[in-house]
Amino acid sequence: MTSTIATKTITVEYDLPFPPAKVWRVLTEPKLLEAWLMPNDIAPVVGHKFTMRTKPMGNWDGVVHCEVLVVEPNKRLAYSWKGGAADNPAYGQPLDTVLTLTLTEKPGGTLLLLEHSGFTDQNEFAFTAMSGGWKSHGGGRMKEVLGGLN
Repeated sequence: MTSTIATKTITVEYDLPFPPAKVWRVLTEPKLLEAWLMPNDIAPVVGHKFTMRTKPMGNWDGVVHCEVLVVEPNKRLAYSWKGGAADNPAYGQPLDTVLTLTLTEKPGGTLLLLEHSGFTDQNEFAFTAMSGGWKSHGGGRMKEVLGGLN
C-alpha cells in the first residue's frame, strides 16, 4: 500500500509590461536574479545544480539548494528548491519543493505564472512566509529590475 502526503502550492501571477525575453533574463541571469531575489549561481541548463544564499532567518540557515529541471527559453523554467534540515537537523523539516515559472506573451507584455509546489504540513511556516514573499518580490522588486534593463 502506498500513502501519499498532501502538499500545497503557492500560486502567484505577475502581469508584467515587458516582453518574455526580458522577463527570462531576470529569471536566469545570476546578477539580475540576485537584484530581486537573492545571490545565486543559476544557469539555465537542465541538471545544473546551484545555490541561493541570503541572511539566515529564524530556524533557516539562509541557503537554498536547487537543480534546474526544465528549460524552455522565454517560456518555462523549473527547478528544485531544497533547504533546512538537509544541512542541519536542528532546523526542523526540510523543504523539498519545486519552483515552476511559466511565461506567456500577451499584448503589451508577459503574464508570469509562479507555482511553488510541494509544501507539506510540516512546512507551514515556510509556506506562509514564502506566500507573502513571492507576492512582494515579484510584484515590486522584479518590476524595478525589469524597468532598468535595456
